[in-house]
Amino acid sequence: MNQDLSEPQKYHELAYYTLARRDPSFIHQHIVDVYTAQRADESTKPFAITFALVGLYLYVEKNYSGKAVQKAHTELAKKRKRWPSFSLPEQRGEFTVSNVVNELPGEKRDEAIKKWCVSVWEAYEESHQEIVNLVKQELR
Repeated sequence: MNQDLSEPQKYHELAYYTLARRDPSFIHQHIVDVYTAQRADESTKPFAITFALVGLYLYVEKNYSGKAVQKAHTELAKKRKRWPSFSLPEQRGEFTVSNVVNELPGEKRDEAIKKWCVSVWEAYEESHQEIVNLVKQELR
């Protein structure tokens, strides 16, 4: 992987990797969610942050596949039109897309994706209960 690439370029390379794998669990959904949560700023739409955090919660805490997370996102979109605002932590995980793309493709890289998701989910600790409550309320 080219070390001179920007973070967005590395993300696009990783997205190509996850989509090209055509794995039935659809790991690609996890990189979409984690990248959104880690790179969000004041201009990021509340629904994007909500979906990202719900996706991270379902993956990290409930071991949902990417396909199952995608289905949960679809259900959530059908039920709700107003989205909560979450405070963005200053530090959003020590693990980044760079760490992931530096791993060899295959099992090592897929494990790095999980570590990245855990790192970012943990950084949003103050939002955990609100996400858990939202999932319980909207996605029974």
